[in-house]
Amino acid sequence: MSKSTLSSHEANAQGLAALNAGDSATAVRLFTHAVSIDPQAGSLWRNLAHAHRLLGDDDGERQALQGALETDQRDVAALVRLAELHERRSETRDALLRWSAVLQLGEQIADPAPAFVQILDHARAYCQAQQAALAGFVEREFGSRLSALDETARRRSTAFLDHALGRRRVYRNQCAGLHYPFLPADEYFDDRHFPWFDDLAARAPAIRAELEALLADPGDALRPYVRMDKGASGSQWDQLDHNADWSACFLWEYGQPNQPVLDRCPETAAALAATPSAHIPGRAPSAFFSMLRPHTRIPPHTGVTNTRAIIHLPLIVPPHCGFRVGGETREWVEGRPFAFDDTIEHEAWNESDSLRAILIFDVWNPHLSPEEQAVIADYCRTADALTEPAAR
Repeated sequence: MSKSTLSSHEANAQGLAALNAGDSATAVRLFTHAVSIDPQAGSLWRNLAHAHRLLGDDDGERQALQGALETDQRDVAALVRLAELHERRSETRDALLRWSAVLQLGEQIADPAPAFVQILDHARAYCQAQQAALAGFVEREFGSRLSALDETARRRSTAFLDHALGRRRVYRNQCAGLHYPFLPADEYFDDRHFPWFDDLAARAPAIRAELEALLADPGDALRPYVRMDKGASGSQWDQLDHNADWSACFLWEYGQPNQPVLDRCPETAAALAATPSAHIPGRAPSAFFSMLRPHTRIPPHTGVTNTRAIIHLPLIVPPHCGFRVGGETREWVEGRPFAFDDTIEHEAWNESDSLRAILIFDVWNPHLSPEEQAVIADYCRTADALTEPAAR
């Protein structure tokens, strides 16, 4: 029977027989005939690729594997063989792309066979090795360049490179309340947005002294920060609910002054008055001393609105305390304020044997213009007036 009269099944069977006989060239001709009849059969393309591989024909193997993938992009066997081809030829970029695709598909297989587990282990090791090599090159190439950039460019370029290297996530805003469109999703705001930080830092010793006096005689000013409504449970806050391990002493709360505490803390009150806070009755500002007892962790969470920046002024910070916003972790430094967007996932911890205490308050997001601030404030006043219960 001539090759032209063979069916795809017959040509494939004879091609397999030729492979078993060690005649790869004949196998290529037979498999080529088979795929010409049935080009949607991925197994025929893979057989053709295998025959080309035995002949040492890398281009032929590549074309056959690409034929299989054009039929089914999720053909794991073809992806593995193509990744092996690129790795064998030291085509690092293409091998990395193909092995990464194998890993992505492998994650979707609930119970992979032992042989495939070995393939996934190899793929993972190869990708990690190449990423590490690339990371080392990038650090050597870009290290001095990044250090010469200003604060904004350095922070964003570092995040870009770390994300491109697979070393960090990029976090998005998650607002439980008002979301203002098109604001930068900054994790930490650059200090240049807050020219009054130097004055705030200069006041830190006096603010700390006022806090220490409060802690020595708190009266009823100190309370657990987390106070959930009755019947609300089953969240990450259960352990801290009505628990003084994380406690607060409010100077302002949702736009209302806590005058007894403000009277006891005139330096703190003056420092807060000098900041660009939003003053929206029932909403803003809020300002409080935040105390975290030893070996206490605040779980990852997000805030209410991206129209504000949250300021931390560290006052009492023992070792082994930390704070993460998105993909960046920082240590608090006593007397050095910083600002962040609390609608980016963040968490805090005190792993020391001593109390940690900071001043926390909110100001306008520095990317908002005064006109935008007015629009937000007026909207809040209007919405609140329309939804307040009727006066009795």
